[in-house]
Amino acid sequence: MDKIREIVKQTFLNLDKKQTLPTPRAYKQEFCSVAKTLNFTVDECVKFKEIINKLSNNEQSFVKKHNIETFEELIQLLMQRVETNQLNNVALLLQKSMKPSISLTLNEDLHRFSVKIGNSPELIFENDIQHEIEKFIIERIEMDQEELEKKAKEITILMTYMTKFLGDTIELNSKGGDNISQITKELESITSEDGLLVLQGKLLGAANNINSQIEKTTRNLKRGKDGVTALQKKVALLEIELHSLRKENEIDHLTGLLTRRWYDRQSKRLDEDFVKKEIDYAVVFFDIDHFKKVNDTYGHDAGDVVLSTFAKVLMKSTRDTDILGRYGGEEFIALVHFRNNSELHDYMQRIKSIVTGHMFKYGDTKIPITFSAGVALRSGHQTHEDSVKKADELLYKAKQSGRNKVIFEDGKEF
Repeated sequence: MDKIREIVKQTFLNLDKKQTLPTPRAYKQEFCSVAKTLNFTVDECVKFKEIINKLSNNEQSFVKKHNIETFEELIQLLMQRVETNQLNNVALLLQKSMKPSISLTLNEDLHRFSVKIGNSPELIFENDIQHEIEKFIIERIEMDQEELEKKAKEITILMTYMTKFLGDTIELNSKGGDNISQITKELESITSEDGLLVLQGKLLGAANNINSQIEKTTRNLKRGKDGVTALQKKVALLEIELHSLRKENEIDHLTGLLTRRWYDRQSKRLDEDFVKKEIDYAVVFFDIDHFKKVNDTYGHDAGDVVLSTFAKVLMKSTRDTDILGRYGGEEFIALVHFRNNSELHDYMQRIKSIVTGHMFKYGDTKIPITFSAGVALRSGHQTHEDSVKKADELLYKAKQSGRNKVIFEDGKEF
């Protein structure tokens, strides 16, 4: 406390000596300067510098250019950043851009990094994260190039073998045909027994030669066949891996739910049933409350467990004929069929009871979790997109009014 008083006193003396008014900005600047001179660490001064160091290069240049030195001034800069919903889309695009499109090798570091920015899209503004993104994109291009070169080389080798074997076969047929023509002419001109014996020797020699050439070509063709068989096995394996890759693109690797892209495809199919058969459904937006705080308090691994556990609750509570997807970060979406409003209310109440009535376990740690949700009916809107927008608005209203709340389009809340 005495040290702080000394810093405060020296701060006012310095400002008076400089004939500078002790405005909040001037006071903070001089206060931090005096504290540094006296080798005294002040959290506010250090924290401000730490935040500045986490900004992007452009933002740091802006801070320096405009001499930003207070949290109030910094807030004005941060308010110009991209909105959270847009950040989720940007993070999703970055995840796709870093993932190899041809090579099926998925680096474990890339997997962890992809999960990290998926859970906390705001990290993309940090310099270290941007450097990692650049590194992974370069690696992705290199891996795809290597895979293409490898496959091109295998095809070239196969074509070389095929060309050689075809050439050998053509040459064999040509030589064999010439020998037989020559022998035929000699047969026609034979007039004595001695001539017949000579011709017999030639016939045996030609037959042996043809047989030898056939055996050689057969061996070569067998090697070629083995090469084709091996290539067929590789193609079959590639098809399996590509199928696996397609499934991976369909299913979010962390939660087991549909990815945003595949959800969009499935939702179109479901909406076609509504348009043709008038089979109504509800659009439900879920958002885990204070998820960033979970990551900051317990770590990103704990956050992953919370996301995967929440997804399991949704899957167990939702019919297979309905659609569940991870919309981005800690947001989930469900398209749920229902017979009446009461059934829909029961569905949401069941999920809320499970989530709020139990602790989410991460190792020996128990984490309390709540969620907010907005529920809209497809029949109340012109398009599927309009009903999704309405559910999102109701979710936002639930979060703004205190969280841990479900708001339905008909006005019901719990």
